[in-house]
Order: sequence, then C-alpha cells, then structure tokens
Amino acid sequence: MLLILRWLAIGLAVAVFAGWAMLWLGPAGVTHAIRSAAGLATPGGVQVGGSFSLIDQTGKAVTDATWRGRWMLIYFGYTTCPDVCPTELQTIVEALDSLGRQAAQVVPIFITIDPERDTQAHLADYVKLFDDRLVGLTGTAQQIAAVARAYRVYYAKVTPKDSATYLMDHTSFLYLMGPDGTLRALFRPGTSVQELAEAIRARLSAAS
Repeated sequence: MLLILRWLAIGLAVAVFAGWAMLWLGPAGVTHAIRSAAGLATPGGVQVGGSFSLIDQTGKAVTDATWRGRWMLIYFGYTTCPDVCPTELQTIVEALDSLGRQAAQVVPIFITIDPERDTQAHLADYVKLFDDRLVGLTGTAQQIAAVARAYRVYYAKVTPKDSATYLMDHTSFLYLMGPDGTLRALFRPGTSVQELAEAIRARLSAAS
C-alpha cells in the first residue's frame, strides 16, 4: 500500500509540474520545463503553500506570517534521513553563500515530517550542524500533516526488513515562497548549488 501511495504522489507531482509548464510556457515548453533544474515560476491560480502554525528550534511559536516580507526557501525532511535531506540542506546553505548580500532576503526553513522524533531540542542540535541561518520547524502530528497537505508533500513511515527503527519516505522538492507568501518556484531534488543560486538571484533581482 505504501508503494502505491508513493507512486501516486510522485505521479501527482509530475502532473502538477507538467501542468504548470503547460500554463506558463505553452505546449512547446513542457519538455524543457520538466527537464530544467533551475526552477519554474508558477502562474496564478496554482495553490501550493499556505498558512501554518509550528514551533521553531528555539521553542518559539511561528507562522508563515512570521517571515512575511522576506523570501522563504522551504525543504521538508527529517533529521535521521541518511542521505537526501542533508545533501539538500547543504545545497541550500551553499546557494545562500553564493548569493552574498542578497541572501539576507531569504529565510532557509527545514520542516520535519517526523515530529515523533524531531522535537524542538533535537532540531536545535541538527540545524546548527549546517548553518546558523537555517530555521528548523516542528509541531504536533496534526500540524505537520496540515502543512504537508498545503505544500502537496507526501510522507510515510517505512520500516526496513529486520530493522528496529523506521525511515521516512517522502517527496523532496525545494519551495521558494515570495515575500507575499505565494509560491514563486519549485526545485526538483538534485538541483545544483549554482542552478539554485542563479534561479533565486534572478527572482530576487526581478522583484527589486
């Protein structure tokens, strides 16, 4: 059942991405958009993202409005992720370093999809391994489920055979939210530091 749900989620993500490409670039641009790692600015009417109420790594209650007026670069993952999550977070940090002074306009946010293990204290220890700018967010299982639904994020527990613990299966996109809280770009897993930095810089410059 988990495998079926996973493929359904992946299929939905591909369909949404292709749909955005069709609306934004026209039929001729669909193939290019799907292959591109530089992100795709979304047209009006596409609903991804929204309000949330969570706790940051310091124990402070925050909402999406906390960073209104700044750009948010959001990634969903979990602290015991063995490979993809730390790789993507390191990409975020290095991309911000490449932005120089413009990086002050962007808040990098890591939202856990494993609130059972990722407590506020655990997140505090984890995010500082990457960068002081990185904000870690957690909450109740219900709060995480709500924000995941808003961002169209799939996640599920998976327990490997002969293992005493579980892993989290999840989608792994990066979301660039504008100062008004709307989605401005979606980046697929594996986007390079250079591609991410250039795409963010272009959007920041266009908005200034």
